[in-house]
Amino acid sequence: MKKFEEKTISSNRIYEGKIINLKVDDVSLPNGHTSKRELIEHPGAVAIIVITPENKIVLVEQYRKALERSLVEIPAGKLEPGEAPEYTAMRELEEETGYTAEKLVKIQTFATSPGFADEVVHLFAAEGLSKATNGAVLDEDEFVELMEVTIEEAEQMVLDERIYDAKTAFAVLWAKQRLSIEN
Repeated sequence: MKKFEEKTISSNRIYEGKIINLKVDDVSLPNGHTSKRELIEHPGAVAIIVITPENKIVLVEQYRKALERSLVEIPAGKLEPGEAPEYTAMRELEEETGYTAEKLVKIQTFATSPGFADEVVHLFAAEGLSKATNGAVLDEDEFVELMEVTIEEAEQMVLDERIYDAKTAFAVLWAKQRLSIEN
C-alpha cells in the first residue's frame, strides 16, 4: 500500500467534455473512514520556454475565461489523443509563436492542481530557433498577442501579476538562471 493511499470504492463520471471530464469517487481513507473526491481528468499539456538569440523570452497574452482576465504566459497547449508531448510542443510552438525549433529539451513534468486534477504539464526549452514560413497559425477560437521581452521585464510581469500562472513563473525563473549561467 502506498503511504496515505485512498482506495477507490466507486467512481461516477458526471461530465464528459471536450477538454476535461469530471468524476466523483467514493474512497476508503487510511483510517478506515470513507470520503468523496471530486476529480477532473485532463489529457495533459505542454509548455515551451522560448528564448530568442537576443536573449528575450517569447510570451503570449491571452484572455483566460476561468479568471476573467488576460494573462501573459509561455506558449502552451493541450495534448491530443495519442500525441507524444514532444510533437505537441513542436506543433504549439509553431502555431502560437511562428517559430520552429531544431530540438526541444525536456525540463520537467509537473502536476498543475493535484488536489483535484490529474493534469500534468510537460515543460520544454526550444533550441535552434527559426521563423516558420507561415508565421503563427492560431486555432479559430484562439486570440493571442505575441511578445518578446527581457528576463527583467518578465520578472516585473510576475510581480505585477500579469504573469499569474505557475508554469510561466517557473519558466521565467528557469530562463533567468540559464541566461545568468551563459553570460
